[in-house]
Amino acid sequence: MFKKIGLGIVVLLLAAIGFVWIKFLIPLQASADKNGPETAAREYALQDNSKLTLPAPQAAIYQAAPNPNMNLYWGELHLHTSESFDATLFGNSLGIEDAYRFAKGEPLSSAGGEVMQLSRPLDFVAITDHAEGFGTRTHCGDPNLSLGERAACWLANEPNPMIFKTLTKGVRGTATPGDPSKPAGVYQPTTRQSPKPGSFPTCKFGDGALERCIKNASTDWARYVDLADKYYEPGELTTLIGYEYSPGMPEQGKHHRNVIFRSNTVPERALSSLDVPNAIELWKGLEATCGEDCDFLTMPHNPNKAWGLTYSRFTWDGQEYDEADWRLRQRREPLTEIFQIKGAQECALGVGATDEECAFEQVFDPCQPGETTGCAFETGFVRQGLKVGLALEQELGFNPLQVGFIAATDSHNSNPGDVEEWDFPGAVGAVTSSAARRLREDVETDAYKSFIRFHTSGGLAAVWAPENTREAIFDALARRETYATSGPRMAVRLYAGWGIDAAAANDHNAIVSLMAGGVPMGGVLRPDATKQTSPSFFVWATRDPMDAPLQRVQMIKGWLDAQGQTHEKVVDINCADGLRVDPATGRCPDNGANVDLKTCSFSPGSGANELKTVWHDPDYDPAQGAFYYVRVLMNPTCRWSSYDAIRLGREPDPRVSATIRERAWTSPIWLDPKG
Repeated sequence: MFKKIGLGIVVLLLAAIGFVWIKFLIPLQASADKNGPETAAREYALQDNSKLTLPAPQAAIYQAAPNPNMNLYWGELHLHTSESFDATLFGNSLGIEDAYRFAKGEPLSSAGGEVMQLSRPLDFVAITDHAEGFGTRTHCGDPNLSLGERAACWLANEPNPMIFKTLTKGVRGTATPGDPSKPAGVYQPTTRQSPKPGSFPTCKFGDGALERCIKNASTDWARYVDLADKYYEPGELTTLIGYEYSPGMPEQGKHHRNVIFRSNTVPERALSSLDVPNAIELWKGLEATCGEDCDFLTMPHNPNKAWGLTYSRFTWDGQEYDEADWRLRQRREPLTEIFQIKGAQECALGVGATDEECAFEQVFDPCQPGETTGCAFETGFVRQGLKVGLALEQELGFNPLQVGFIAATDSHNSNPGDVEEWDFPGAVGAVTSSAARRLREDVETDAYKSFIRFHTSGGLAAVWAPENTREAIFDALARRETYATSGPRMAVRLYAGWGIDAAAANDHNAIVSLMAGGVPMGGVLRPDATKQTSPSFFVWATRDPMDAPLQRVQMIKGWLDAQGQTHEKVVDINCADGLRVDPATGRCPDNGANVDLKTCSFSPGSGANELKTVWHDPDYDPAQGAFYYVRVLMNPTCRWSSYDAIRLGREPDPRVSATIRERAWTSPIWLDPKG
């Protein structure tokens, strides 16, 4: 009898081991083989980097300051290192100090073995690791850990994306169908519960594990501040102190905020989604803990993947904004990311937008009735958000969504500002490094989950500031004198004012008078009772000397009519190569620029080094609230996937466009008819 019982126990034990082996260990090993850093050299050996002739990196140029006419500074405000547990699970082992050295121009090696180096050093950088992970792995190097603690630490530090998916599945939640009787693409509020502190595996095992994680979170944050101070070199590299607040959403959804501080006077703890359930409580909590001489701002990213939440009237956990909440948002959130590695967030075709450039790096189709994830929502794109702001202004008497633009990478490779198409090392560690891994066949059927179809090389933030210091850069961000690019370093200025003379377009000293009598990008132009004609818009764009020439300048306008309906219009206002805007279409004729896909060299002799103009709105109505922003388009160049195809000796991948039309977006200028 005992033999039979013993045999039964053995059989059950072997069955359990077999189940675990088949269900978990074999897939875990397959994932490590496919995506891990230990096997990356196998794919890296397939590419030949000598097939491309690329520009050599350049040394930093430090500008004279303070400059009352403003200097142009380039930076990165959204970057993850191995301090973010997801970056570690993707195979990145490079830390905070590596990222700061990279920002100054030093080369690094990616998790896949590729050399990463900026074409030019950055002027400013903010490292924004996930606050939810602070303190969760700090103890993992301690001796005398229990078996359970060691297992949890292994799980949190083993480079394998399957572990990441397993750990985040429950936190993100499951998508549920919406009410199909309601208009498609309109966000339907959802009640959600934040994960509890201590839900991370390393904070569950051992006596006092939760208390240890909470204590270590403050220790990690203090180390962040110390390292930012260590690498802060005013005039050369400004290290802004920040972090990311990251509540989860189903189907890889994002409703995150990057928090940026003005100085090294910061709260003792970085509030995360484990502490506060929504952005409103985040702002309130930061204001309560920031203290004297402490200032901060926040920026949402990926409204395109927030499934309509970002510019809705609701919070992540279902609370509806009231007037005080909108005022708080107006005070603390002056900017938004309009572009990063997970797509363009300006606009989407068929979702309140009709201009063809809204197809740029965009994979979402308009939502169908009942869809709650994976599609383009009316309140999921920045231009729509600006129009929502106009409507809210009519309702509330103020506009809480007057937001300027920046771009970033959101790279998890510790490589801030590494945005060149010709040198893109992927964005998620060994999973997307090297070229063969970036171009591998999709296993995902949804376009927004596909690396090749959804990942861009990321963008940069540009600010106009008198000098390169924490205070000056932060103040420029706060007043929205910023713009975004999809990577190239185009210089762009935008001013609006009453009576700007057309001759300003030919005056290289025009900035002095414009600063005195005009409003820069990010500003609000008040009415002039004596002026019933359109204000003047001065636009000046110059090319990135390391990239293709400029092709055209466009003006995007949004306005609110007398019936409270919002509208938008896009027109070209300046063309390269002596071409003129067609009055019937409002567009520049094609200048014939093209790209040699065998070498990725762009066509010589077309495009402009500089485009400058003074524009007036032929449809100006002094009674209408409106916003205007400029989009500058370059001649076509190769997309990163086409450079990778050359490295691998292939034709450009047919799943995506072989070329890209890089661009810049200025922060808007708003016209306020109320004064």
